[in-house]
Amino acid sequence: MSTKDFIEKDFYKVLGVPKDATEAEIKKAYRKLAREFHPDANKGNAKAEERFKEISEANDVLGDPKKRKEYDEARALFGNGGFRPGPGAGGGNFNFDLGDLFGGGAQGGAGGAGGFGGGIGDVFGGLFNRGGAGTGTRTQPRRGQDIDTEVTLSFTEAVDGATVPLRMTSQAPCKACSGTGDANGTPRVCPTCVGTGQVARGSGGGFSLTDPCPDCKGRGLIAENPCEICHGSGRAKSSRTMQVRIPAGVSDSQRIRLRGKGAPGERGGPAGDLYVTVHVDAHPVFGRKGDNLTVTVPVTFAEAALGGEVRVPTLGGPPVTLKLPPGTPNGRTMRARGKGAVRKDGTRGDLLVTVEVAVPTDVSGKARDALEAYREATAGEDPRAELFQAAKGA
Repeated sequence: MSTKDFIEKDFYKVLGVPKDATEAEIKKAYRKLAREFHPDANKGNAKAEERFKEISEANDVLGDPKKRKEYDEARALFGNGGFRPGPGAGGGNFNFDLGDLFGGGAQGGAGGAGGFGGGIGDVFGGLFNRGGAGTGTRTQPRRGQDIDTEVTLSFTEAVDGATVPLRMTSQAPCKACSGTGDANGTPRVCPTCVGTGQVARGSGGGFSLTDPCPDCKGRGLIAENPCEICHGSGRAKSSRTMQVRIPAGVSDSQRIRLRGKGAPGERGGPAGDLYVTVHVDAHPVFGRKGDNLTVTVPVTFAEAALGGEVRVPTLGGPPVTLKLPPGTPNGRTMRARGKGAVRKDGTRGDLLVTVEVAVPTDVSGKARDALEAYREATAGEDPRAELFQAAKGA
């Protein structure tokens, strides 16, 4: 997120909450909007995907009390007209560099910016990874990388939820050099970025943005004697196995985000996130439509014509008995409530039971005599009569 976007975007408006909203109200608003605009629920909808990104961005700031405080302070300073050119400011050609302010240039006293003490960079430090005055040589924490992995579940595990072991390989602090990147454990501060890990660049319009330092690759440190394992990066591949809880009701190809379960951060920085793509094996009996399970149940001709009671299997539970009304046609679907997949609120969907009339392939004896008698009794009925009438009238 750029400095300009941070100042100008109204995250409260994005989430539809007032500026004095409580943490609970912000969380509730975010969850409601996230469900509505989640990419899994709006496949192929670019506008919904962009809206979801805006919602996530707003929640990342307002959902964190520290970031929210910094955001409110920044908006109070700049968002409502602060530091804008006045009638006597060079005929409208007034420019200022926010990078100077963030880097500690706005000191109090003569020629300062009104006595902001430690520099306005203190306000933005947690969001833009920039220090305030007097912190130019302090290396900043770095967030760990996100990790993508996959897991395959059985049909039953996907419906009921499961805890599965995941073995992951990611970048972590190098054990050989304790994450310093230097074989002797004594790296020096990068002279280019003075330990900040970032360098400023002009973007026009008076704004100064930042990029990772090209010399230290954003670490803020340079190894004089690079470690043979990590080659001076301070990071090396690390494998670990962790138990991950997959929520009940997960669907095939769904992508789950587990906050803070990714690669470890550097210098006290937070860990990244773990993204798990779930694959679900097919079931020999049951299928699934959203929160509902499906099953096809064969019935005899007599049961379909005369009606009766039919026992139906359920997933992981005792069978249920459904009443088949007389004259049930082939392909009719009935509903066993509460026997489906688990929803996000803990309730269950339904089991959709489709009737399939089983036609015997070998009929003999009394059964054949009975069918012959039935055919004679219904010889005057033509189930295809309406079909031909409709064809003539079309």
